[in-house]
Amino acid sequence: MYLFKLDAIDSTNSYLKQLSKNEKLGKWTVVTAKFQTNGRGQKGAVWESEKGKNLICSILVKLEGVRAEDQFMLNCAVSSGIHNYLKRFNLPKLTVKWPNDIMSVSSKLGGILIENTLLGGEISQSIIGIGINVNQESFSNELPNAVSLKQLTGSETDLEIFLQDLLNSIQNKFELVFENRYDELKSIYEADLYRKDKVHTFKNLKGELFSGLIRGVNHQGMLQIERENGAMDSYNFKEVSYL
Repeated sequence: MYLFKLDAIDSTNSYLKQLSKNEKLGKWTVVTAKFQTNGRGQKGAVWESEKGKNLICSILVKLEGVRAEDQFMLNCAVSSGIHNYLKRFNLPKLTVKWPNDIMSVSSKLGGILIENTLLGGEISQSIIGIGINVNQESFSNELPNAVSLKQLTGSETDLEIFLQDLLNSIQNKFELVFENRYDELKSIYEADLYRKDKVHTFKNLKGELFSGLIRGVNHQGMLQIERENGAMDSYNFKEVSYL
């Protein structure tokens, strides 16, 4: 694994994407930075982080034989790898909020942004951006549900050790991708899902409110919600929101 450590950058995902165009990189390449000037989340959301306090990194993984239709399995591997590692901190109600927010109770601890490169019907490489709140002690009013490891545990965490151990956990889960053990990987992801099998109120794109239970995800990563009448509905990202 190759590791590039930067002081500040606009976006580790963008840097790694450009690096992959200019240089021949190995199967695993990681870029980490103390600060991002233009950190990005899902669907263009901004990721806020105090300089030198949190984990900001992007991982490039070269892939072979992973079909484009199986791309959500990469999300499952990353989310489950992070979740599995963070369990050692004994955080309260640690879950993965679909599709890939890392939660403690109802507060957001981290997020993931995955950008895949397709070649024919397969994924040739994946760039995985990860942001985890580690040592930051306060957040702006624009992020009312953000939380950090330090706020939850009361202890400072060594970011160098945190990064290495986190990468090991993610690589471990990626072995399931390389071995095409998708059913097993999806089951692990579903077991970690936020508010799974609990009645909750949701809102769809029409603004309609409804009650249902999260039962899991399908192979394409669509959220499966069982309605009160027993019907099972499937939703893509941003087609349904939690209330």
